[in-house]
Amino acid sequence: MLFEAHPEIDIHEMSPLALAFAGDAVLELLVRQRLVETSRLQPGRLHSVATHYVSAHAQNQELALIEPMLTEEEQNILRRGKNASKASVAKHATAQEYRASTGFECLLGWLHLMGRDDRIEELFETVWKNYTPEQ
Repeated sequence: MLFEAHPEIDIHEMSPLALAFAGDAVLELLVRQRLVETSRLQPGRLHSVATHYVSAHAQNQELALIEPMLTEEEQNILRRGKNASKASVAKHATAQEYRASTGFECLLGWLHLMGRDDRIEELFETVWKNYTPEQ
């Protein structure tokens, strides 16, 4: 697989912010792919719509949809991401939304690096089917 992960560092020793860095890319790719597959929007509009799915505010709401589905281990990873220290907060999000979005991204990065893309797809399907972005 093109994006198959082979981490050289023990995933349990990785910083939650490093996992969130990877998870941010995972979510961005999933959203972009789904938008391209399901719409005929022009590139500028694609970007605009994608931001309604990947903003801290949106990720906070998306996380609320999948949180009941999470295993105990996934909840622990999510908590690590939420508790990771940050010096800044996104312009258009509350501190709570920003922490939740970092936790969500941390979870996605962890799942990807663990080779659990099947689980990512399951969670993303729930988000895609149940989240209506504010336009």
